[in-house]
Amino acid sequence: MTYLLQGILSFIAASAFGVIFNAPKKSLFYCGLVGMTGWLVYSFVNHLNNDQVIASFAGSFSVAFVAHLMAKKFKMPMIIFSVAGIIPLVPGGSAYNAMRHVVEKDYGVAVEYAALALMISGSIAMGLVFAEIITQIWVKVIGKLKLKP
Repeated sequence: MTYLLQGILSFIAASAFGVIFNAPKKSLFYCGLVGMTGWLVYSFVNHLNNDQVIASFAGSFSVAFVAHLMAKKFKMPMIIFSVAGIIPLVPGGSAYNAMRHVVEKDYGVAVEYAALALMISGSIAMGLVFAEIITQIWVKVIGKLKLKP
């Protein structure tokens, strides 16, 4: 699948979840942009190293970073952009496959899929936290530089 098609579909998914989460109407387009950015970063990094965990970290980091930029620009809470934007990265396929294999009593494969879903979920959380920490440090550094005469 081309990056253009992936970008369009992830934009639609993130915007649609913005509607479901009752994001303000004027923010829906930007929620889609945040989700599209995160997915394209994920897709590119996954293409480079074929590791979904690292790619999920990179994608969620970019979602949080871009969400901070949008929140500052539009004077809205960051959560509006980050929750809708993170949706394309959620490992629903791996979780589904884990449950499907549990039902089929193929427990070895189910554990593999469940472990993958857990690692991807953890990397998403780490990406969001790291972006938050780096952004806060950046804001403090810029603030201190502005205060110097």
